[in-house]
Amino acid sequence: MAVFSTNLTIHTDTDFEQTFVLENSNSNSALNLTGYTGACRMRRYHSSSLAGSFSVNFPNPITGKVKITMASNITKDLKAGKYFYDLLLNNGTTVERVIEGEVLVKRTVTRP
Repeated sequence: MAVFSTNLTIHTDTDFEQTFVLENSNSNSALNLTGYTGACRMRRYHSSSLAGSFSVNFPNPITGKVKITMASNITKDLKAGKYFYDLLLNNGTTVERVIEGEVLVKRTVTRP
């Protein structure tokens, strides 16, 4: 599977979510994600310590939908700046990196 590259923006003190729809590269149809698990992390640099973890779920696995989220109680502790992230999927036999990119964290002006 090819690695899709997309950049994200997260505002501190807010809930973040992003849904991706993955395709089967052989048939160009939705990738059936039934039985898959996922992990998604972000770091300041590829070799630096963990800056944050996204929750990964599959709202409609048959249609290839995978959603990453980060709650406001986690985004509030992020420092503004540029980070890197990737999303790994595990089907029980193989682990594949399917999405990667940069994350721009911006400070929220209005605080709750």
